[in-house]
Amino acid sequence: MFTQLSSFVPQHTLTIGVMPQSVITVLIFAAVLLAIAAIVILVLVLRAHRRHKLAQSLEKRKDDEVQYAFVINPSKPQAEAQRLHIKEFCEAKGLNRIRFYDTQLDKDGRVCALEALHDGADVVIAVGGDGTVRTVASAVSGTGHALGIIPIGTGNLFARNMGIPVDDVDAALTVATSHGSRLVDMGRLTLLDHPEDDHGHAFLIIAGVGFDAAMIDDTDPELKRNISWLAYFAGGIKHLFAPKFRGDLTITSADGSAHTINNLRFRTVMAGNCGQIPVFSLMPAASYDDGILDFEIIDTTGGILGWANLFGDVVHQTLTGKPEQNPLSTNSTMEQVQGVSAEIRLEKPAKAQVDGDMLPETKHIRFSVDRRALIVRVPDTSTLKTAQVAAANATSDFAVTTSILEPIK
Repeated sequence: MFTQLSSFVPQHTLTIGVMPQSVITVLIFAAVLLAIAAIVILVLVLRAHRRHKLAQSLEKRKDDEVQYAFVINPSKPQAEAQRLHIKEFCEAKGLNRIRFYDTQLDKDGRVCALEALHDGADVVIAVGGDGTVRTVASAVSGTGHALGIIPIGTGNLFARNMGIPVDDVDAALTVATSHGSRLVDMGRLTLLDHPEDDHGHAFLIIAGVGFDAAMIDDTDPELKRNISWLAYFAGGIKHLFAPKFRGDLTITSADGSAHTINNLRFRTVMAGNCGQIPVFSLMPAASYDDGILDFEIIDTTGGILGWANLFGDVVHQTLTGKPEQNPLSTNSTMEQVQGVSAEIRLEKPAKAQVDGDMLPETKHIRFSVDRRALIVRVPDTSTLKTAQVAAANATSDFAVTTSILEPIK
């Protein structure tokens, strides 16, 4: 009996042995789908929770019945619909002192904002993407007037860093037209070999010279409209094997000491006010209100291997939240240092960019920062470290003393 049972067991095993492989495959596939579904559901739940908390906090905000200027970029596909929506929103809220200023090819957000301030605007609200926001901010910075943001661009990086809703226009309008502000640094990139410029070009996120500027310059605008920030990868591929840049770099620290690197070879040099971009963290230590810029010097060797290592470096610091390279990197360098200013003299002219907007080619530039010079209306003011900007009256945004704000250079 035992012998018969023994001979039966392996036969039984062989009979069902084919099935577990297909069953396991189906189970693994199902588990992956369930995991993805769980992640999607979790993201949706967290997003709904954040919206609920935001809605609760916005209900407590007090409307500010002052004169508003909306600087709008009419080239955005939804611009006209948003203009009508803004009018209806303000009418429903009893905010009747509003005016619109349209940007044009020969009239950017800075010019529109200066005109609005001249006309008596108390709060200037940028309706558009990062380009519109930075040019409006350039004019508002240092004036004691507040900046509001209605993000309708593709990236909306500064709005994201400020916690301003990018997918809820009514919430963004509520933030912009009610009390609650934060003091933010304003970065400046000055083209020292362009004496015709009468101001430093503002940036709120990241400015740079070299590969990053060439990448942005070669990004297809239509592709950017369709796939947003992912379009930059297509622009960057064209410059992966371009010649490196060479020049002398001097960085001035917060204590006033200067450090110079002569004959520096690099792919790109960037100055960051905010270091977070979609998915990745380029400069984890960057803070928008510390009066300091984070400088990043990037170089690669070994062709595509170097770029692959660099990507690994970015992923590593995104996961760790620290400005450090992947210990396994061998063909890339990503030096990060903080300072209040930096000056670069290049061997040959190169392209430069501020928050994704292109500047003329240059050989001599300076990065600088205006410490806490910009008042931005934001949803969350709990982390303010300086005098509270938003008090309880209609002129609170203008009560910031000139001793707090650095002058515009």
